[in-house]
Amino acid sequence: MEILVIEDDPVDRKLVGIVLATSGHTVRERVSAEEAIEAIATSRPDLVLLDLRLPGMNGLDLVRKLKSIPENRDLPLVAVTAVPELFSREAALAAGCDAFLVKPIDTRTLARQVVEIVERKSSAE
Repeated sequence: MEILVIEDDPVDRKLVGIVLATSGHTVRERVSAEEAIEAIATSRPDLVLLDLRLPGMNGLDLVRKLKSIPENRDLPLVAVTAVPELFSREAALAAGCDAFLVKPIDTRTLARQVVEIVERKSSAE
């Protein structure tokens, strides 16, 4: 799968990228919501893994913006946050995310989780 990782923290971005690439996925990385919108418009990924606390536009606003574009309504979006008290699971799902992960991410299960999310979303359509 092609996975777009939107993460402003370089350590987290590198870790997630390595874990997913090692599992055979193609990983593209961006650091802001604005860069992500451009990347998705250029080449639509199979899944987007996005931090909710981003510079400029936050992740929930990004999700809402992406879901407002008809071509992206079925795009699997996975919210990631280190501050669930600021960005709740309920808020992420209400905005349009398909899953919600809390940092630190479990690197042993991440690759399997993203595949399951895409499969679940595909079978629901």
